[in-house]
Amino acid sequence: MLLLFAFLIGFFSLWYTNNLVQKLELQEREKIATWADAVIEITSLEVDGNVNFSYEIIQSNTTIPVILTDGEGHVIDSRNLDDSRLSDSSWAISKINEMKEQNEPLEYEYEGGGKSILYYENSTLLNQLRIYPYFQLGVIALFLVISYFAFSYSRTSEQNKVWAGMSKETAHQLGTPISSLLAWLEYIKINEGKISQKVIGEMEHDLNRLHLITDRFSKIGSEPSLQVENLYEVLEDSVSYIDSRTSGKVDITIESPEVLNQINILVNRPLFAWVIENLCKNAVDAMNGKGKITFRFISEKIDEVVIEVEDTGKGMPSNRFKTIFKPGYTTKKRGWGLGLSLVKRIVENYHNGKIYVKSSVIGAGTKFRIELPRANENATT
Repeated sequence: MLLLFAFLIGFFSLWYTNNLVQKLELQEREKIATWADAVIEITSLEVDGNVNFSYEIIQSNTTIPVILTDGEGHVIDSRNLDDSRLSDSSWAISKINEMKEQNEPLEYEYEGGGKSILYYENSTLLNQLRIYPYFQLGVIALFLVISYFAFSYSRTSEQNKVWAGMSKETAHQLGTPISSLLAWLEYIKINEGKISQKVIGEMEHDLNRLHLITDRFSKIGSEPSLQVENLYEVLEDSVSYIDSRTSGKVDITIESPEVLNQINILVNRPLFAWVIENLCKNAVDAMNGKGKITFRFISEKIDEVVIEVEDTGKGMPSNRFKTIFKPGYTTKKRGWGLGLSLVKRIVENYHNGKIYVKSSVIGAGTKFRIELPRANENATT
């Protein structure tokens, strides 16, 4: 787009400036012709009452260098040139040759057989107009180079943030089940190898969690397989996991479960569960561990499912609605700004959906909206 934009600017600039140059050249030639007529009139033997007007025409030329000679090449008059240099015949001849190369001279013949030749060169303004498009193209080229390096730097910086965030997110995700397993290992040592069914169940749960985490990360960067899933079951499974691990002061509610239970969506369950978990964690942080999170079904469209996730957190200004999804953006002192970036990637890149901030009120809360394609009736798992 930058290259196309630069090409259009350059093409239009060259075309427009070329038209201006042609018009100015024609005007200057007409002006010089009028000036020559005035000079010839002044120098002719038959001087009439228009002498003062002719002088005004001669004096009006303040920009175009001209030399008027007779038929034998002797300088009769000049304008906008250094008279002291014109006295040097070699310099005058050289200057006349330069003028002939630039513009075709104007010839005037008198009734008595005399002849005058007018030589002129382009004005400073015309020469500047000729050079201007190339100067403009140079500025555009410089703009493109700076834009390219700025864009490359931005992409590199973003990738570095993603890599740093992914490494921290991996450590964070793996840390909870690993710490739990280490604790159960100490419990087994203390109890001299005696393992109850409850301990085995908890360890199996932590191992399953590790498997889920590795499964999620293995799907990031590759094309995940999508399956038909019941919307309520997907939400309930993710919400129950988060609800059991958050403060009792946080109330997570799924509205209209009977409606959601009749809706199927085409998703990758581990990845979409990650979306729900990250949204809930983000909401809990925004509420400082106290408030309400509500999942609400909105759309009645045949081909689309719309879910709203509303919290009672601190809210955000409208100029952050898009910024919060960028890698590295965070308002937390110890955050790494990857959660919502992953959420957006999973929803939009892997599920062909959309996620955005629908509305937010400072001090009242934020409402996210997720739009997903509904599963076809003929779709199979």
